[in-house]
Amino acid sequence: MIIAGVIALCIIILILAFVAPRLSRGPQHGSQKAIGLGGRGASKAPGPLGRWFSKPFWTSSKAVGKSGEAGRKGRGKMPF
Repeated sequence: MIIAGVIALCIIILILAFVAPRLSRGPQHGSQKAIGLGGRGASKAPGPLGRWFSKPFWTSSKAVGKSGEAGRKGRGKMPF
């Protein structure tokens, strides 16, 4: 269920970044902060469990950033 939510968020950020590049930065940073909050909470686990529990949060935050970047990059390549 969480994976589907992250995929949906990436698609929404991608479309928003393509349609309105400047306005997409706020939602992108907000969602990355929210995902990062979960990663910081998960990293409090002792030992290697902290790294293992926080990795899905950091990779999903990275995916949201890449989708926003791809949307703005695609918009920049448009001929109009």
